[in-house]
Amino acid sequence: METWLRLRSDPAPAALNMAVDETLLLHVPQLNQPVLRFYSWNEPAASFGYFQRYAEVSRATPLRPLVRRPTGGGIVPHDNDWTYSLAFPPSHPWYALKAIESYRRVHDWLRAAFEETGITATLASEAQKQVAGQCFSGAEQFDVLLRDRKIAGAAQRRTRDGLLIQGSIQPPAGLERGSWETALCDRAVKQWQVEWCHWPWPANLEQSARQLALTKYSVAGFTERR
Repeated sequence: METWLRLRSDPAPAALNMAVDETLLLHVPQLNQPVLRFYSWNEPAASFGYFQRYAEVSRATPLRPLVRRPTGGGIVPHDNDWTYSLAFPPSHPWYALKAIESYRRVHDWLRAAFEETGITATLASEAQKQVAGQCFSGAEQFDVLLRDRKIAGAAQRRTRDGLLIQGSIQPPAGLERGSWETALCDRAVKQWQVEWCHWPWPANLEQSARQLALTKYSVAGFTERR
């Protein structure tokens, strides 16, 4: 058995959501345990990859606000999705995986969780044609598909502090979010003998995240830097 921390965040603005995820990445070496965070948005928004060009993104989606993620990938609409993040310390085996392997592993976990709820999803065996920069217009290899439509994608970033994965689910009709979250956690228990520990968000990290949201993710100079 290994212990993973589970954090459920209240709905939050786009800038704060990104700041909390980066704060997790910065502090996960001290925690020395993986963290799974479930979160949502208190406003329609779109996030886009760290390396994308703002001008192209702003033309491609009408959703506002726009927020640059600390991870890569394309434009993700957050008007009806379920979002989660995973942070792993450098000491954890996930950190040592190649990027394509951690991508496959997290999506196979999601696929198995959908199966637990009675939904038969698959992993894309190869990339499918998509609109450039639009995360859900097609599929990358190992994205989660339901009847050939992409329903889950993710982006990741490795630094010396750890591995951060940010994921988005386009929920299948009839599935409740609570049921999916339970299935995801249950599957980790079965597959990796994970023991879940509810983790209240510490006040000092809340303060750090709010400061990061104010000084980075809410600043046009960062959002529009490319």
